[in-house]
Parts: sequence; structure tokens; C-alpha cells
Amino acid sequence: MLAEGKITADEAERLIDAVTREQPETPPGPKPRPKYLRVVVSSTDNFGGDGPGRVNVRVPIQLLRAGVRLTSLIPPQALAHANAELARSGVPIDLTQLKPQHIEELVEHLDDITVDVDQPDAKVQVFCE
Repeated sequence: MLAEGKITADEAERLIDAVTREQPETPPGPKPRPKYLRVVVSSTDNFGGDGPGRVNVRVPIQLLRAGVRLTSLIPPQALAHANAELARSGVPIDLTQLKPQHIEELVEHLDDITVDVDQPDAKVQVFCE
């Protein structure tokens, strides 16, 4: 309308302001699902090398899903042996109770979780991205 000479530049500016003010804010869409589980460890300990140590692990969530599905293929005797070894190592996880629907519930909540562990000589972060 301004280019056609129907309104002045001042009127065009007021129209643009009115239109932008009346636009309702669009609600944010759903959060994108996390694709990776990341574990970062920073330490003053050098882990056997020169300088401070740093570990940065990025695990695809799809790999976690596939791993859970693969547990259904492991013979029960092997699962019992693995559970015993895990318990002996201080990891009390029962692999026979791990089901695909459990991992999906976990994945749904992973975007809400960030774990930071600070110690005088180390920092551990676990988060999803």
C-alpha cells in the first residue's frame, strides 16, 4: 500500500507495529528428543598421561535401546552369571528385569536430567543432548 501511494510511511509504520503487537506468541513446540547420553569427567589426575585428565563420552540413545532389545536374546543362564558378576562388582542390576518399555520411559525423562558431581580433584557431568 505504501508503494502504491495509498498510505504514508508513518501510517505504514503504525500498521506494521499494530500487526506485530496483535500476533499471539506461538507456544514453544515439543522439545526435541535427546539423541545422546553424554558423560564428561575432568580431573586433576592425569590418568597416566601428561597434564590433567579429561574423558568425554557421547553414547547414542539408539545404542542403549538396541542393547536393551539384545538382552532378550541372551540365554537365562548367561544372564544369571552376568547378574552375579555385576553384584560382585558392586553393581546391583538385574538384567532379567530390563525391558524395552523401561528404556523408553528412561529416554522420555532423560532431557530433564543433568547430574553434576564436583569433588576437589574431579568433576563428573552426565546429561542428554
